[in-house]
Amino acid sequence: MANNELIPEEIVVKQIYYIRGQKVMLDSDLAALYQVETKQLKRQVRRNIERFPGEDFMFELTPDEYALISRSQNGTLKQGYNIKYAPMVFSELGISMLSSVLNSASAIQVNIRIMRIFIRLRQILIDNTELKQEIERIRTKLDVQDKNIEVVFSYLDELSKRLDNSEYEKQPRKRIGYMPDTDSF
Repeated sequence: MANNELIPEEIVVKQIYYIRGQKVMLDSDLAALYQVETKQLKRQVRRNIERFPGEDFMFELTPDEYALISRSQNGTLKQGYNIKYAPMVFSELGISMLSSVLNSASAIQVNIRIMRIFIRLRQILIDNTELKQEIERIRTKLDVQDKNIEVVFSYLDELSKRLDNSEYEKQPRKRIGYMPDTDSF
C-alpha cells in the first residue's frame, strides 16, 4: 500500500472504541487494515511483548467487554457465541508500536494513516472542549447581566412606588412663572 490515503478515514474512525477510559482498536480490525491475519498480528505481539509494557499500550478484552463491542457492531450477539482467544485491543501508543512489530512497508503506511486520524480526533476533541468553555463563559456573562438587569428593574420599581406614595405628588402645585393679569385687559 504505497499511498496511506487509500484507507478512508470514516472506516478507521468507526473502528475506534472507548474502553477502560481509552480510545482503542481491535486486533482483528487492525489486522484487516495491515492486511495480515489476526493470528499473525497476535503472534508478533506476543513475540515482542516487551514493546507493549502495560494497558496503556495493549490489553485483552474480558468476555463482557467483547460482548458489548459485538452488540454495537452487529446489533445482536449470537446465543452461545464463544471466542477461543480473548481479543486484544491497542491504544494509540500500542498502534504506534505495531509498525515496528509488523515490519513491512504497508504496515508502516497504514500506521502513519491511523496515527494521523488519532491526532485529528484529538484536535477535534480539543476544539470541541474549547468551544464548550467559551459557551460556558458567555453563559456566565449573561447570567451576571441578567442579575444586573433584575437589580436595575428592582430599583426602578422601588423608585416608582416611592413617587406614587410621596406627598409631594398629592399636594396641589403652585404655578410659577409669568401669568397675565386677566382683570387688566
